[in-house]
Parts: sequence; C-alpha cells; structure tokens
Amino acid sequence: MKMKAIADRIFIRLSTKEETAGGLLLAADIEEPRTVGVVESVGEKVNSVQIGDKVLFHVFDEVETPEKDLVVVRENSILGVISDE
Repeated sequence: MKMKAIADRIFIRLSTKEETAGGLLLAADIEEPRTVGVVESVGEKVNSVQIGDKVLFHVFDEVETPEKDLVVVRENSILGVISDE
C-alpha cells in the first residue's frame, strides 16, 4: 500500500526498537512510544523536511495508519531532523 501525504502532513516510518548499550532488548511487555522515524512522504505545504530525513516528533501527535509502523503527523509536530554528523 502506498500513501501520499497532502497539505502539511508527513508520513513517517517508525524506527525499529533498538538494543540497549549492553546488547539486551527491552522487555517486550513494556511498550515505550517510538518518536523517531524516517520521512516517507511529505505534503505540498511542508518546507522543513524532505523524504529520507530521520526525524524526531512529538509523542502524542501521530495518527496510526493501516500499516503497523507508519504514522502521519502535521509538520508542526516535527521537533528536529537527526543527522549522523
């Protein structure tokens, strides 16, 4: 399924759960909100991010989609772009 963002919306593919520094996975029954992901689609009014950007977004602003790890947020919910530099 392919979804296209409109207006000021952004589709974000959530990052997978990461291991801790010690190599242990967090307990499966303790579900922490995921607030980092990669931008997959941007609406025509979005100016601050582009497809492929890794972003941090506000935890309670996302709307779930039919795809498990894909959420949609408004542009003003983006807190920042993460770079590896």
